[in-house]
Amino acid sequence: MRIRRILAAVIATAALAGLGLTGAATATASSVTLADSVTPGECTDGGGTIDRSTPVLPTCRGGTHDGQTVD
Repeated sequence: MRIRRILAAVIATAALAGLGLTGAATATASSVTLADSVTPGECTDGGGTIDRSTPVLPTCRGGTHDGQTVD
């Protein structure tokens, strides 16, 4: 998952840099990171706990990654 996040951020940055919108590239890279899932370590390091009672995937509850899936 980490490779997908980095690749998405690089592509978004390159696309926006080609348009001359470098300030927007930083905002886009941040929003891409928030939309993806996090690792168990990232969830707990961010102050959250892993909720394994969700039907499909575990979810991070609380902290900086609240509501994101955990893989």
